[in-house]
Amino acid sequence: MNPPPDDTPLPLLDRPALRAALAARPARHASPAGGLALCPAINAALPGGGLPWAALHEVLAEEPEAGAEFCALLLARAAAAAGGSLLWIAAEDFPAGLGRFGLSPADLLLVRAVRPEDALWAMEEGLGSSSMAGAVLCLDGVEPIAARRLQQAAGTGGGLGLLLRRDAGDSGVATRWHVGGGSAGLGDPRWRLELLRCRAGRPGRWEAVWRPAAERLEVEDDESEASPTPLRRRAR
Repeated sequence: MNPPPDDTPLPLLDRPALRAALAARPARHASPAGGLALCPAINAALPGGGLPWAALHEVLAEEPEAGAEFCALLLARAAAAAGGSLLWIAAEDFPAGLGRFGLSPADLLLVRAVRPEDALWAMEEGLGSSSMAGAVLCLDGVEPIAARRLQQAAGTGGGLGLLLRRDAGDSGVATRWHVGGGSAGLGDPRWRLELLRCRAGRPGRWEAVWRPAAERLEVEDDESEASPTPLRRRAR
């Protein structure tokens, strides 16, 4: 079979169907005060002791698996804290093996959006919905004006917005993270977490491990540090 020509139109997202799916989901609870808790060592660096709700956050990862794992953990925590549903938007299929981070298939609404404009539209619709506790958009090259629209939508809906990408952009996000490491073999997942930017918080770096059996995120104190001075930035 011959490959399709380069000018083959990309498949369109069924926007009315997504709107109907969002409307059919039950409304989430009010977001807990103080932000989304991760673990005591990391919470101490965040404003209000947790990851801010009603805001857009950026997760940078050269290894897509590590970034997807961290985002899955944040989504699962958001659903547990605020109820409601979760949205995952990407051009590819949903990553396998993320159930170990607490994600429930019943909570997830998966959207495969090949065209960037469809992906951004879906994220804006999801973040503005009162049914979404959190949403992930896997997309590089989000322009500042598009990021501002997503931030406004998150402010309206009140949930957690996550931009999963390889390189930082001038997106005015509430926090910017870099995630290294990831699952290795059969052991508990380990990440090198760096908080590169945080409004009203302070940057830091931690060696973190996720304990699936206990559903707990831990920090290894001997390898971790929090600093009042900015760490290196990976912005282009």
